[in-house]
Amino acid sequence: MYKIRFGTDGWRAIIAQDFTVDNVKRVAYATAQWVKNEAGKHTDLKPAIVLGHDCRFGGEMFSLAVMQVMAQEGIHVMYHKGIATTPMVSLGTLDFKCFAGVVVTASHNPPSYSGYKLKSFYGGPTKPDDVALVESHIPDHIIDAPNLSLEELCASGHVSLVDLEKHYLEKVEGYFDLDAIRKSKLRVAYDAMFGAGFPVFKKILPEATMLHAELNPGFNGQAPEPIAKNLQEFGAMLEKDHHDIGFATDGDADRIGLVKGNGEILDAHHAILILLHILKEYKKYDGTVIAAFSATPKVKTLCEHHKLNLEVTKIGFKHISGRMIEVDSIIGCEESGGIAVKGHIPERDGIWDALLIIEHLAQTGKSLEDLIQEIYAITGSLAYNRNDMHLTNEVKLATMERCAGGEFNEKFGKYTIDFIENIDGFKFHFKEGGYVMIRPSGTEPVLRVYAESATMDLVDEILSEASRVIQGG
Repeated sequence: MYKIRFGTDGWRAIIAQDFTVDNVKRVAYATAQWVKNEAGKHTDLKPAIVLGHDCRFGGEMFSLAVMQVMAQEGIHVMYHKGIATTPMVSLGTLDFKCFAGVVVTASHNPPSYSGYKLKSFYGGPTKPDDVALVESHIPDHIIDAPNLSLEELCASGHVSLVDLEKHYLEKVEGYFDLDAIRKSKLRVAYDAMFGAGFPVFKKILPEATMLHAELNPGFNGQAPEPIAKNLQEFGAMLEKDHHDIGFATDGDADRIGLVKGNGEILDAHHAILILLHILKEYKKYDGTVIAAFSATPKVKTLCEHHKLNLEVTKIGFKHISGRMIEVDSIIGCEESGGIAVKGHIPERDGIWDALLIIEHLAQTGKSLEDLIQEIYAITGSLAYNRNDMHLTNEVKLATMERCAGGEFNEKFGKYTIDFIENIDGFKFHFKEGGYVMIRPSGTEPVLRVYAESATMDLVDEILSEASRVIQGG
C-alpha cells in the first residue's frame, strides 16, 4: 500500500494517482487518533478540528472524506463550506479553541496536486514531533467510513458549519486602518494566481485591480507560486498601467510576492526586509526574529542595526512557528515568501503581510521604492534568484553527498570558499562575494539552488556555475 509521508508542510501527492479519497481517509483516521490521544492534555481545548479547502479540484470531495472519518471516530468538525485560505483555518483553529486544523491544499504545487496540511491549536503549523505522531497512526489498510452527505453529517451533530471568511474579515478590520488605505487613493494591484485569496481580498479592497481572481482549478496550467517566472503577466500589466504597489499570493494565500508599481518583481527576501523594517522602525515592535536557513544574510544585518536577536531554523514553517510560540517574536520568515508577523497568528499570511505594507504606504505617503532605499542604506543592495533543478534521485543524492563529503570545502567551481553553513542543506559563501545554497525540496521532486549577490548579473553567473558543477561539468 502507498506509503504516506509528510514533507516540510504536510502531505502532497498527485490527484487520482496517490492523492485519493481512500488515502485521504487514512490520513484523516491518523489525525483523529492523534486528536483523541493528545487533546485531553489541554483542558481548555475542544477535541475537535477546523476544516477548510482551497480552490483545487476535488476540495469538497476530499473534505467530505475527512468529515466522514472524523464522525466515525467521534471527532467534531467545524467546516467552512467554500473556499478558505490556510491562514483562515489557522486563525479559526486558535480562536475557536480547537485542538487541530486541517486544510485540503497543495499550496504552491502544480495543479495536478492536492495536499493535506495540519494546523495546531496555537494557530500555526503542527510541530514536527506531533506530525511524526500522526504519521505513526496512518494505517496500512483502507478505512471504511459511512458514506454520509454533508447534510447528514450536520444533522447528526458531528459537523457544524462556520464562516471562516467572516471571522478573518473581522480580524482584518479590527487591526488595519482600511479607511486610511481607501482615502489615500493608492493604486493597488493583486494577482490571486487563481488561488484561495481572491474571494476574501475582493471584500477587503474591492477597488484594487485584480488579476487571475476567479475560480480555475487548473491555474491555467501554471503552479500558483508567486515567484518571478510566474508573475511575468502581472509585472507586464503593472508596467503598462502604473500602480503604487502590486502583490501576489499562492494557491492557499499564505505566501506573498511583491511587485513594484512599475512592474519590477521583487524576491521574497525584499518582502522579509520590508516587513521587518516596518514592524521595528515604524510600529516600534520588539522581539526575536526567527528566520529559516534559506533567508538572506541581510536579515542578520538589519537585526544588528535594529538591535534585534536573530534565530535561524531549519527550512519548513513548522520549525519557525514552533519557536514563535516559545519566544516573544517580531517576525518569522522564510525564503519562499512565507512570513508571519507580530500582532497576528504564528502562521504565514500573504494577504495580511501585503496589508501591512499597503497601510504603511497609505499612512506615510512613502513609496515602496522609498522603503527599499531605506533598507539598502542599512544592508547594502540585494539581488537573488533560485533555480529548481529537475534531476534524477541519483544525481540529487550524489550532489548532497559531494557537499557533505567536503568536495567544495575550498572551491565551488571557479569560486573560492569563505565559509560554509549547513543547518539545512549547504550554504557556500564566496570570498568573491555572494553565496550559493543547495538543498533538496521537501515538497517537490527538485533540487533547489539558491544564489545571492550584489547584482542580478552576478547572481546569474553563480547559478550558471552551480548548474555546471552539479551536473558534473
